[in-house]
Amino acid sequence: MSLVNYAKKEIICKIVYYGPGRSGKTTNLQYIFSRIPPDKRGEMTSLATEMDRTLFFDFLPFDVGKIGNFNAKFQLYTVPGQVYYDSTRKLVLQGADGVVFVIDSQADRMEDNIESFENLITNLKENNLSIETIPLIIQFNKRDIPTALDIETIKTTLQLKNEWKSFESVATKGIGVLETLKESMFLVIKNLTSRFEKNRR
Repeated sequence: MSLVNYAKKEIICKIVYYGPGRSGKTTNLQYIFSRIPPDKRGEMTSLATEMDRTLFFDFLPFDVGKIGNFNAKFQLYTVPGQVYYDSTRKLVLQGADGVVFVIDSQADRMEDNIESFENLITNLKENNLSIETIPLIIQFNKRDIPTALDIETIKTTLQLKNEWKSFESVATKGIGVLETLKESMFLVIKNLTSRFEKNRR
């Protein structure tokens, strides 16, 4: 659930990048961070473990519109990919307003993708959230690798719904990264605006 800063007239929205280890979550955030002017973003924070890390930073976009009379400020998080950091993943998901699920398109990573997506569904439930209602973007990453499966095969394997918005990407080159983020922000704003209007009635 987003936080409201009445003093600054800001609603703080949280988007979590989820997916298996080495799927491109960190690469997404690093590219986004590099493209935002320093005066519009906070510092990138890294909570490192032996095998993986959680990254975080916040920024104030200027072109996504308002929620009521409030500006939208976004916090972007990644989660550790490995299963044994499940408690960290669950914690990072707390209060999420939107999720970007980053898929590794390589054929030999499908089991990891399935496991991670099922884990996302479980951890959303544990946080009183739902895969059916939370703004969700699917990112098919590593589309430039020769062993990348076609999109329809991946969708069928992971049982992804066609109504979920999706983007193809090559995060190492920045391809599809900003498009994914912009659509995620748009869906979060749309969802929060709808809830804001209902509460005013």
